[in-house]
Amino acid sequence: MQIDTAWRLLFGTMERDPQGLSARVRGIVAEAIETGLLAPDMRVPSSRSLAEALGISRNTVNAAYQTLIDDGLLVSRERSGCFVASSDDRPASGPADARHGDAQAAADRAGGWAARFAIRPSRLPQITKPRDWMDYPYPFLFGQFDPSLFPTNPWRESVKAASSVQEITRWARDMIDDDDPDLLDQLRHKVLPRRGIFAGPGEIIVTIGSQHALSMLVQLLVGRDTPVGIENPGYPDMRHMVGMATADMRPLTCDGFGVVPDAVFAGRRVAFVTVGHQCPTTAVMPVGRRRELLESACRHDVVLVEDDYESDLSVEGDADLPCLKSLDRADRVIYTGSFSKILAPGLRIGYVVAPKPVIDELRVLRRLMLRHPPTNNQRSLATFIQLGHYRQHLRRTAAVLEERAGRIADLLPECLPGFRFRRDFGAKSFWIEGPPGLDSRDLVRKAREQGVLIEAGDIFFLDPAEGRRYFRLGFTSIATHRIEPGLRRLGAVLRSGAA
Repeated sequence: MQIDTAWRLLFGTMERDPQGLSARVRGIVAEAIETGLLAPDMRVPSSRSLAEALGISRNTVNAAYQTLIDDGLLVSRERSGCFVASSDDRPASGPADARHGDAQAAADRAGGWAARFAIRPSRLPQITKPRDWMDYPYPFLFGQFDPSLFPTNPWRESVKAASSVQEITRWARDMIDDDDPDLLDQLRHKVLPRRGIFAGPGEIIVTIGSQHALSMLVQLLVGRDTPVGIENPGYPDMRHMVGMATADMRPLTCDGFGVVPDAVFAGRRVAFVTVGHQCPTTAVMPVGRRRELLESACRHDVVLVEDDYESDLSVEGDADLPCLKSLDRADRVIYTGSFSKILAPGLRIGYVVAPKPVIDELRVLRRLMLRHPPTNNQRSLATFIQLGHYRQHLRRTAAVLEERAGRIADLLPECLPGFRFRRDFGAKSFWIEGPPGLDSRDLVRKAREQGVLIEAGDIFFLDPAEGRRYFRLGFTSIATHRIEPGLRRLGAVLRSGAA
């Protein structure tokens, strides 16, 4: 079996640590299986061909494959080779189970750790993007970094201003559970008012991105029996965090406008929602529905966690719609925001706005985790906002993204005929629905071989089969002049029958 380009890209450059090569091969294959990049019944390269392609020992590959077989991820078929295991390869009961259990127990004893884990997050399906995505010519990925849009010189000026002796003296000390006061002031007076939020003292806490904010809120609000509602389709990591915390997680009813405040919603104690641009459909909930959701939450004692993950970067006037938090008069909404989609994911600064009793508990919880986010980054960001760079960056970036969105909308009917697409105003991605029979995972693999990166849609659904024909097309990380050739190349992949 000749190893193809997709497998070479999957492994990238192997590290030359003799003690870790087998584990490295095993980990890459296991992750690709668990995230759906390698589908059930797909044949994997022979140990000889993979070893030759990677420049490593065949014994190293054999050892990795054998462990994957013992773990039930691969299956060896006589005279055919090794394949990704399917449900048919995993008997439900009987001696085979016992043999697999023995093999797993032996593997656990050899590794020494698997049997000790209280949870196994690595077994959850994950959103995966190539680590070297910037090397691809057509990265239609959502939420990634575009160096051409980053305000390099203004950011350098802000970092320099935050690096004087006097400033270092202010932020270098241990803040224990406090945040940089300058950043809190900038959030209160220049950032949140754009969303109609007027937070009082003690009602904001800084986090390491919105992911950290959501994780802390799950820990604070969700017990083992807490009834929690999530969106479906929705953000996979949110689903996983809630699923590990409670045995009572249910999908909320959703339509073309987002979450429906029906009996399912009324029966939840906490609901996690993305009303600004629903993840991943981009649906923008109209203000009437937002008021209905709030009224139902008050009537049935539901706490709403509003994930406004790409809020401030307004395009086409979507900022005119009030967020849930700005409509809340009963302290029913906890609001999370982030600068990751606005400036750069690597900045890792987010925040929570909530009633003071909630923030007080979050401060103690955060201190137990990491004390506080790095205050040098907080001070640099505060200076960046204070000097007016933030507002200028928003105006410039919004104009570029609006141009990209319009270009994609014009080209999609021609490049992907027969496909349906949705992008509500202000969203930074398109949600694409293919014709019946489309396998978006296969399309992702084939497109990647042609230098085009898109995101399969099944990861967003509780039942991946429901999302098999969907995919997401982002445009925050692709240069405007590459959009047309990238979409035409994607269309060529589809016309060739490769997907």
